[in-house]
Amino acid sequence: MIVRGIICDINGTLIDINTDEGNEQIYRSISHLLKYYGIRTSRGDVREGYYQILKEQRRASGEAFPEYDAVAVWREFVVSRLERSGASIPKNKLTQLPHFLAELFRGISLNRLELYPEVRQVLDELRPNYRLAALSDAQTAWALPEMRQVGIEELFFPIVVSGDLGYRKPDPRIFALTLRRMHLSPQEVVFVGNDMYRDIYGARQAGMRTVFFATGQGQQRMDGVEAHYNIYRFGELRNAIRFFEAQP
Repeated sequence: MIVRGIICDINGTLIDINTDEGNEQIYRSISHLLKYYGIRTSRGDVREGYYQILKEQRRASGEAFPEYDAVAVWREFVVSRLERSGASIPKNKLTQLPHFLAELFRGISLNRLELYPEVRQVLDELRPNYRLAALSDAQTAWALPEMRQVGIEELFFPIVVSGDLGYRKPDPRIFALTLRRMHLSPQEVVFVGNDMYRDIYGARQAGMRTVFFATGQGQQRMDGVEAHYNIYRFGELRNAIRFFEAQP
């Protein structure tokens, strides 16, 4: 096999991340902030309203594997609460506020954000010889700043994020889109992920060779599905690439 490109999942594969969306401080902080805009709400209303809009957005998408848009969720929440409160916000503020609320939500929920051991070293070694792409079920408002924070954003092109598309892995379109942007065929690309269903099953269906990184995050097993190669440290990806390149 001639390997020309490598696609990596992000969270749970490159980045060791832990979030707590149940943290009441998230909803308390947002409700306090919105008071400055004349929006009368409570932490309970923020929490329930956010998840209700998110659920309705996914239901209305009609996709088999629906993804939500966090910024759009907060935009709808703000507009609905403005109408209920009888308040108004300058247009420029109304444009910026949903994105800021999405960032605030994520920032408060974040408990841990760091690269797995050896990730940066291995990526630096691979980059001169292979096209590196990132594919994540995530929100761009979160994924890009988080990649920037751990110092890997500049290593990947393209970076494909499901929140921009309305559907997520294992939808075959998201893998096909990434391959098109890389200008490579699936037979030239290795996919690295930590979820046996969304990553490994999806990438195999798309025709790629697969590497399962057993980090303990994501679905670890799936009946009838196996990766072409399993690794338990990111540094073992070097051996996986050599293994594929030795295949006819």
